[in-house]
Amino acid sequence: MTLAEIRHDLHAHPQIRFEETFASELVQRELTILGIEFKAGLARGTGVLGYLPATTDPATAPTIALRADMDALPIHEETGKPYASTIAGRMHACGHDGHTTILIGVARELAAKTHRPNNILFVFQPAEEGGAGGKLMVEEGCLNGSILGKKADFMFGLHGWSTVKLGYVATRVGSLMASTDDVRIEFFGQGGHAAAPETTRDPVVAIAHLITALQTVASRNVDPFAQVVVTVGQVHGGTTHNIIPMSAWLQGTIRAMNEEVRDLACQRVRDIAEGVAAAFEMRADVQVERGYPVVVNDESAVARFLRVARHELGDEFVSDDGKPTMGGEDFAYYGAECPSCFYQLGIIPEGRDDYESVHTPFFDFNDDAIAIGVRVMTGLALSSE
Repeated sequence: MTLAEIRHDLHAHPQIRFEETFASELVQRELTILGIEFKAGLARGTGVLGYLPATTDPATAPTIALRADMDALPIHEETGKPYASTIAGRMHACGHDGHTTILIGVARELAAKTHRPNNILFVFQPAEEGGAGGKLMVEEGCLNGSILGKKADFMFGLHGWSTVKLGYVATRVGSLMASTDDVRIEFFGQGGHAAAPETTRDPVVAIAHLITALQTVASRNVDPFAQVVVTVGQVHGGTTHNIIPMSAWLQGTIRAMNEEVRDLACQRVRDIAEGVAAAFEMRADVQVERGYPVVVNDESAVARFLRVARHELGDEFVSDDGKPTMGGEDFAYYGAECPSCFYQLGIIPEGRDDYESVHTPFFDFNDDAIAIGVRVMTGLALSSE
């Protein structure tokens, strides 16, 4: 199968976090054909770690780890593509089919090389979309040499980027993607008849005040030059128009680009919620669930990436000033283990100024970006200091 055919096959058979049996089995078949040693059944069953030793002395050679995520999203596809999802309510709306295909392509390239100065770890992980599959792969030993090969000296990962032109790649030193913490706040008041609000303690009114107050975290608690987002995405309260309910609740997300701001924002959300509840004589249940850490690119890993990418693509196609995003990525867990670089792979076709956004029913990874991703990742696998 060509790489495009593999990508289309993956796209047609999407599975969500920890259910990626189709992708996992396809990866295992490809690695078997290539004669690449691997360990399957990782990270609750679908993760795969491949290992290709250096053709020099593997014991003394550096080890480069490359990562691809395999999971899809619970979205019903509306692209109309001939290879569109065959599973209702499931689609590769974030391009992980493309990421997996690229790493398979890299494995094909490297297996055919007669000279490899580095050991290579191929990290095919499940559950990037909210399941922290990367964290599980790290905890199970995928980078420390306890499963296969040696401890990783460098780690690289990519993401198809719908705001970067095809043929271009971008990254930056330091924070590239945000932490992702979730918050759920419920206010317990006193319900009653809507015509007699004075006999109640209305949690809907209190929750409305809280939504407004939470916006002061960014505007009044955090340095204006820092980056933080507090967004309320769900609000629930009441059952009909003439009843004041006993409780109301909201859910939202807290995003930050460094750990200090992250800690401050989480604490201020808690303090504000409890303060608003007290002002309205209510009890608050505040739950802040820590999510993915900030994706922080290591300076030495970025330098290696830039050197390789410029050699492979040309200086004009490589940016060291990639635009940070408040989206999150569990690639952050790899960065805590070894020097790592996460980069943006452009997918906007020639002649267009934009592209369908990820996490929508209309997104489809651009096949023309596969060869570029393979070229850069292969170069990274073979790179030296």
